[in-house]
Amino acid sequence: MTEVWGSAPQRNRVQVRHVPGTPCWTSLLVHDLEATKDFYGGLFGWTYSDPGPCRLGPCVRATIDGRDVAGLGELPPDRRLPTEWTTYLASDDADVTAEWIRCSGGTVGVGPIAAEDVGRLVLASDPAGAPFGVRQAQDASGPRTPAVPGTPVWHELLTHDAAVAVKFYKALFPYELKPADSVDADRLTLHLDGRPVASVRGAGAALRRPHWTTWFEVADTDAAARRAEELGGRVLRGPHDEPAGRTASVADPEGAVLTLVRTPR
Repeated sequence: MTEVWGSAPQRNRVQVRHVPGTPCWTSLLVHDLEATKDFYGGLFGWTYSDPGPCRLGPCVRATIDGRDVAGLGELPPDRRLPTEWTTYLASDDADVTAEWIRCSGGTVGVGPIAAEDVGRLVLASDPAGAPFGVRQAQDASGPRTPAVPGTPVWHELLTHDAAVAVKFYKALFPYELKPADSVDADRLTLHLDGRPVASVRGAGAALRRPHWTTWFEVADTDAAARRAEELGGRVLRGPHDEPAGRTASVADPEGAVLTLVRTPR
C-alpha cells in the first residue's frame, strides 16, 4: 500500500526538502475503509482521491482543497492489527536509517522498499513498541499544506518515559532537545536546525501502548470533539487550553487516537 505509505501525486507537490527527522507524512491503516472515510469526512470535511492499484489492498488519499493531507488504507481481512496513525520521519537514505534503527534497539517490520514516485520507505517500531515510518523522497519534495482545518500540524510521541525514548530517536537523527512549554513535566520538544518539529511526552507505566499521535487543525476544538462523538468516536481527554492552543484527544470508531487543536491566531 505504497500510496498510503507516503505517496502524493505530483500535482500536489512543491519542491521542499524535509530536514532528516522531520515528520513529513501521516497515514492510517484500518479494517473498514469506507466507515473510516465517512468518519473523517464528517469530522474534517475530507474528500478522497483514488491513487490507483495499491500493493496491499484498497487505499485512498485524503484531500483538503485539492491538496493531499493524509493516506488511508484497508488492512487485509486476516490482519487483525490495532489501528493507529503512523508518523513518517524524513530521511536522506532510508537504507542507512533502517540499519540505525536495528542497531539502536528498534525493529524494522517492512522495507526499505521502493514506492513508486515517493522513493524508499520503511515501517518500523522503536524499542518501546511505538510504530513509525521513514520516508526517503525520490525528488526531495513532499506535500505542503497550510495550517487550515483538517490538515496535520504537529506530531507527538506518547511513550512511557520521554528521556528514554529520545535517546533512540537521537541515534537516528540530529535532534536538539528542549523542555516543552507545557504543564506536563515529562515532555520534550524535538528541534532541527533550531526549529521545533515534534514532541515526546512520557505517560508512565500505565500507558497501554506507546504510539505517535497526529494533531489535526480544527476551527473549533469543542465543536470538533462533539462532532467526533456524534460520528461514533470517543473523547479521551476533553477540550482544554495548552500553550499550543485549545486541544482535545479523541479516538475514531476503530480506536485510532488523534489530537484536535485550534492553534492560536
